[in-house]
Amino acid sequence: MVGAAYAFGLLGVLSIGIFVLPCALLATWYLARRRQSLDGVFGVLSGVGLPLLLLAFLNRRGPGVVCAGAKCEQQFSPWPWLIAGVLFVLLGVAGQVLWAIRHRSR
Repeated sequence: MVGAAYAFGLLGVLSIGIFVLPCALLATWYLARRRQSLDGVFGVLSGVGLPLLLLAFLNRRGPGVVCAGAKCEQQFSPWPWLIAGVLFVLLGVAGQVLWAIRHRSR
């Protein structure tokens, strides 16, 4: 029964994604053509780092099997996720600061 609910949920996400993807691609194409679109490009790096930091937080008691009440689950080591997340966020912030300093002096 759980497998069927999972399959229907997955089909729902896929069917919604088919309609959302063209809108996202069109918006990306439009924004990339604008001259100011490069002003916040380093925010993408920081944005990539945030889900990695979330994974590190969710696996904070790992690695190994972690039990909470009657539920046990396998968790990964949080360190690779934390290092990658912090690196992406710091690269994004540093890039944005350097970009702002470079363009402010012009």
